[in-house]
Amino acid sequence: MHTPAAMKALASPLRREILRHLARHGPATSTTLAQAMGQNTGTTSYHLRMLSDTGFVTELRDRAKGRERWWDVVQADRRMPDRDELTTAEQDLAERLGDSKLAEDLRLLSAFAHNRDEDGDWQQGSRASTFMTKERLKEFHEEYLKLVHRFGTDRDSAPPDARMVLLRWIGFPDSRDP
Repeated sequence: MHTPAAMKALASPLRREILRHLARHGPATSTTLAQAMGQNTGTTSYHLRMLSDTGFVTELRDRAKGRERWWDVVQADRRMPDRDELTTAEQDLAERLGDSKLAEDLRLLSAFAHNRDEDGDWQQGSRASTFMTKERLKEFHEEYLKLVHRFGTDRDSAPPDARMVLLRWIGFPDSRDP
């Protein structure tokens, strides 16, 4: 579950970019991350420490050489707590984080849609609507997560022709239907 500190850590778009880079490309140093992201090493070092403090990344001490520190993403099931488990301030933080992530996802999808190459058929999607109870929606979500784990693999086990695929699933009641 996300703690308030974890939500604050994820509120930074640069920190989310660091996590995506590590998830896609594997372990990196603050220097290699800075070069990849057009930042300075002081900035990436600071953000790596924040991500480490909240358990999103871990230092790979066995790869260290001198002052060089290597970092990798920590794979974990990181769900947001139920809204009723959060304080009002935490609910506001979760809402801002959700808005930021949604805007980021829309930018990524738009960039993909406008820059398709011969691999454009990598995009798969569906729009649907149905009637469910809240309990069935939660059950559906759990089954979705099982499918992600069943069909996906981690970076180190992925076949050579695999690409990181961004999956987004969201279910919500139609606000026009009270």
